[in-house]
Amino acid sequence: MISELSRRFNKGSVWGLRRAPGDSVRGRVVEQNWRWPSLLALAATVPAFYVELLRAESTAWAAAAYGLAAITVASALLHTGWRCGRMAAHLGANGLDMLLVLGLLLAALLPASSGSSVALGLRMGVAALTLVRMVWALQHLITRGGLMYMLMSAAMILGLCGVGFWLLEPRATTLGDGMWLAFTTAATVGYGDIVPSTPASKIFSVFVVMLGFGVLSLVTAAIATQWVETEERIIDARNSA
Repeated sequence: MISELSRRFNKGSVWGLRRAPGDSVRGRVVEQNWRWPSLLALAATVPAFYVELLRAESTAWAAAAYGLAAITVASALLHTGWRCGRMAAHLGANGLDMLLVLGLLLAALLPASSGSSVALGLRMGVAALTLVRMVWALQHLITRGGLMYMLMSAAMILGLCGVGFWLLEPRATTLGDGMWLAFTTAATVGYGDIVPSTPASKIFSVFVVMLGFGVLSLVTAAIATQWVETEERIIDARNSA
C-alpha cells in the first residue's frame, strides 16, 4: 500500500516537484492559496543575493529575506501535505522543495558572499533552485486563456531584469540600455553592443539566461496550447455537424 502510494505521487513529479493529488480537494485549495505568497517570498531572495554579494558584511535584511522564504516554502509544503492526509508521500515527492528550504536556511546563516567562496557557491545554487521553483509554479498559466497572463509575466520579469542590469552594469547607463541588455541576454542573442563587465552583472546574466529559457519556453508552450485547443474546437464542431 505504501509503495503504491509513493508510486502515484512520484509518477507526476516534475523536476522533483509534485502538486497535490487531484482527488484531494482540500490539498489543491491549500496549495493554490500558498502559490503567490511562495512566489513573492522567493522573489525577495533575488535582491538579497546581490546585497550579500556587493556588501562586505552580511546584512540582517538579506538574512531575513532568505529566512522568510524558507519558512514560507516549508509552511506551504507541510500545510499541503497535511491537508492531503499523506504527509510522508507528499514530502517524498517534493524533494526539490525540501532541498530548497535547507539551502535557504544555510544562505541566511552563512557570511557575506563577497568574503566567502563557499557562501557564494551555495547562494548561487539556491538561486538556481529558486528559479526552477518559480518557473514550475507558473506552469498553471499554460491553459486556455492563459497566454495573456504569460505574456504579462514575461514582460514584467524582463523589465525587472532590465532594472537589475541598469543598477549592476556600469555600461548600461540608462534604463533603456538595461532593458536591451536583459532582452538580448534572455534571448541568448548577444549582439555585443553592451556586455556584462563586472562580476555582479556577469553572475546576474547567468540567471537571466536561465530565467529567459524558462519563461520564453512557457510563453511558447502557452501559444502552442491555444492553437491546439482552437484546432480541437474546430474539429469537434465539424464532427458535431
